[in-house]
Amino acid sequence: MENKQKTNAYMAAVLYAIIIGFAFIFVKLTLTHASPLDILAHRFTVSFVAASIPILCGWVRLSFSIKDIVTMLPLALLYPTLFFGLQTFGLVYTSSSEAAILQATAPIFTMVLAAYFLKEYASPWQKASILLSVAGVLFIFIMKGNRLEANHTVGTILILLSVLSLAGYSVLARKMMRKFNYKDLTYVVTAIGFLAFNGMAVIAHVSKGTLNLYFEPFRSPTFVLSILYLGIVASLISLLLSNFALSRLGASRMSAFNNLSTLVTIFAGVLFLKEQLEYFHLLGAVMIVTGVVGANFLHAKRSGKQEVHQSNR
Repeated sequence: MENKQKTNAYMAAVLYAIIIGFAFIFVKLTLTHASPLDILAHRFTVSFVAASIPILCGWVRLSFSIKDIVTMLPLALLYPTLFFGLQTFGLVYTSSSEAAILQATAPIFTMVLAAYFLKEYASPWQKASILLSVAGVLFIFIMKGNRLEANHTVGTILILLSVLSLAGYSVLARKMMRKFNYKDLTYVVTAIGFLAFNGMAVIAHVSKGTLNLYFEPFRSPTFVLSILYLGIVASLISLLLSNFALSRLGASRMSAFNNLSTLVTIFAGVLFLKEQLEYFHLLGAVMIVTGVVGANFLHAKRSGKQEVHQSNR
């Protein structure tokens, strides 16, 4: 039974990485019709509506109280609010390639935080595997000619803070899932993301006197299809998959799959955007995949400190 749960968790993590990897293409499509803040608002509106339908129809039952929501607020503050908010404003001051390079360090931050707060210690081989996965991402971007620019200090700081928010979410979510069901956490986080981003977007439109244009992007079929993918698949379903995997895998091991999503993004660009596939893409891919596999299967044998296996309520 335990092996089956672990297998399902790994399948969820891989599917999560694939979904997030393809999300990049749909984000690029939506950016031609709306601002980043409006996209986040509409994305989480779609996500919240999609999450609420099965609950209103009685297909899914949640079990949390107002007190539980207050407890979950720090989690929702880290992700999606701070993560996407800091990332969005960070991209104003830096390039997407530089952001991707910094984003690749998320598993390292997660590994450190997981060891400190959760006492989930990685073995030396697992640490080496996580570093190999990160190195694979960095290798690809460096070989493409991308570098971190010293004059992008503000953007670098904001993106690093967004990475820390994601790492903090992974660790805190892992801890909270010892008490709450992953479905409850997913719904509360989605609802708070819906309220936060719509609130910020409406305030921005009111200040500019453009509130009448708030739903203008939905006139485009391309935007509608893209925002449906981002809202339902890349936000709601991916968050469910991520939380499910986190409830059964360690935070560090799950975080390693974030770099796998970068690999999916690269190959999606080759397939759909006709980008050139170079030898360093393949070499970097081998490093990333090897690192992800190593981080998840090279376990440390610890006496008295075995990993806690979470059973779903």
